[in-house]
Amino acid sequence: MVKQALRAILSDDLPRSRWLAVVLVAILVGLAVAPFLFPGAKSLNVAAKICVFIVLAASFDLLLGYTGIVSFAHTMFFGIGAYGVAIALTRMGASWAAVAVGVVAGLAVAIVLAAVIGLFSLRVRTIFFAMITLAVASAFAILASQLSDLTGGEDGLNYRLPAELRAPFSFGDTLFGVRLNGRLLDYYLVYLASVVLVLALLRIVNSPFGSVLMAIRENPFRAEAIGYRTVVYRTIASCIAAAAAALAGVLLALWSSQTNPDTTLSFDIMVDILLMVVIGGMGTMYGAVLGAVLLVFAQNYLQDLLAIAHKALAGVPLLANFFHPDRWLLWLGVAFILCVYFFPSGIVGRLRNRR
Repeated sequence: MVKQALRAILSDDLPRSRWLAVVLVAILVGLAVAPFLFPGAKSLNVAAKICVFIVLAASFDLLLGYTGIVSFAHTMFFGIGAYGVAIALTRMGASWAAVAVGVVAGLAVAIVLAAVIGLFSLRVRTIFFAMITLAVASAFAILASQLSDLTGGEDGLNYRLPAELRAPFSFGDTLFGVRLNGRLLDYYLVYLASVVLVLALLRIVNSPFGSVLMAIRENPFRAEAIGYRTVVYRTIASCIAAAAAALAGVLLALWSSQTNPDTTLSFDIMVDILLMVVIGGMGTMYGAVLGAVLLVFAQNYLQDLLAIAHKALAGVPLLANFFHPDRWLLWLGVAFILCVYFFPSGIVGRLRNRR
């Protein structure tokens, strides 16, 4: 009975690896109890960012891993969702009605823009489509930086969240030493929304529609020959991925209370989500979860770990300098190279192949 329920929740796409199942359960439970196990502003912020980037990476995996579409405009849709909520809260005030308007507006703009790009550009070859999306994303980022009256320009927008999501709001005293306030409620809103969105994407890729997407990825000419209009299916996949990315932007906006081009539209974010998908394993959806956890964790704590190693090796100057905290990006690059070398099909692919 339990196994049938689990199959239904996971759309009959079980991890198919004992170690993978253990890691996924640990991530799910760890994020659920993170505010109580790791109290503190930084740890809670890292946990919330992991939830947001899991959704963002999973939505990009729908394009790259399942459909074979290489797009560099994914952060544009991420930014549209974030700016939609930010602009609505700035103009309409800190209310749930403003949040709803921002979510609907962000989704509508993201879906329409994805449909226009898809219908007019997906007929060209993969590399040319990638270049088109890169140009559109760059133009949108420049536009967001210049429309200071609407988007706040380079500084972005600062806004107040609804009262229930702010730290002064209290719905109890304490639980295990943690204050039950609006900030905690905000975190669990982000957490639950990310779980629902990942399960929804998992349902999509394991549906007949997802099977068509994978057929198009493997051989678009054969899929076209047997009657599937590949441009239409690719465009629908692009719209779904754009909507999920926009909702990830909404979650970030609801968590951070501040939106600017660097945190939503930067090309560095595009590189990050590409690394997440490649490290975790393309076309698995679970790979996006693992990749997001590993990369966000490394970006926030690798420098601290290197500082500990640097201090422990203080008596060996040459070796201590090698582990200097300022060289954390070097170590991150080395870790990525080793991961690609030892896990060419991603961590999830390697675990499933071992089974």
